[in-house]
Amino acid sequence: MHVPDKWQFPSNEEVTAFIHKFSFATLVSPSLDSSRLPLVYDESTSQLIGHFARSNPHWKTANNSRCLAIFDGPHSYISPTWYDSHPAVPTWNYASVHIKGLVTLLEPEQTLQSLHDLINKYEPTLNYANNVMTKEYQQKLLKGIVGFSMKVEQIEAKAKLGQHRTAADQKAVAESLSLQGSANSEQLLALMRQWKIGVGE
Repeated sequence: MHVPDKWQFPSNEEVTAFIHKFSFATLVSPSLDSSRLPLVYDESTSQLIGHFARSNPHWKTANNSRCLAIFDGPHSYISPTWYDSHPAVPTWNYASVHIKGLVTLLEPEQTLQSLHDLINKYEPTLNYANNVMTKEYQQKLLKGIVGFSMKVEQIEAKAKLGQHRTAADQKAVAESLSLQGSANSEQLLALMRQWKIGVGE
């Protein structure tokens, strides 16, 4: 991914937080197969952990291959009419993180642990709800999935949030985003305000 210096994330900590928050990723293998998967980022081992449905042949082409995981955050169309200065053209603002690394398959016990880690991220009380997820059912589920890890080799993070525009233009865009009423525009503006990027401050 092309990342000009002006569109770098504000810090490595924000990159990590972004991966955790927008964890429903797209995994692409060299075969150009792709799958949408929730991925857990284990910072201690520099690995992404996830699983395929066994019926999805993608696990076969991804195994022992260097793959790309794409974590997309909020994004929005930006109208040139929003700017304080002209001439201007339409554009699209967004934030995204790309991670490249080698994918290897997990053993069944490792896959089960990865499921517990995934549940612990999204709904931790389920790990103790034995009436909802019995051990027998978990073992049955294991037969239908294939766990994998992806060793993080390279991280590219891009935040194209209009930070190259004048302060007046940035304020005008922030105001216009606040009036759009869409989830994406609201989330994008929230990210811009959180990072103090592209809001004219």
